[in-house]
Amino acid sequence: MITAIVLIKTSVDRIPEIAEAIAALDSVSEVFSVTGTYDLVAMVRVPRHENLADIIPGRISKIPGVVATDTHVAFRTYSQHDLEAAFAIGLDT
Repeated sequence: MITAIVLIKTSVDRIPEIAEAIAALDSVSEVFSVTGTYDLVAMVRVPRHENLADIIPGRISKIPGVVATDTHVAFRTYSQHDLEAAFAIGLDT
């Protein structure tokens, strides 16, 4: 699975509606409203790199009110959830 972190600038007066529209898209697992240079951060998970073109410029960027995107593709994913699952393998609780 390929994970992309998409930083999104929006029309400030429509942040909640834009966030909901992005969150409703297939392959978008979370959308965060954030402070700083960008208004939203979306986590996109797809099986192939080619799918990123379908979802980010093809769908996210076309949502009315999305002004700009900046995409970062993850090389590797580390999470507390994954670590806990790995250490629990073979343990009976």
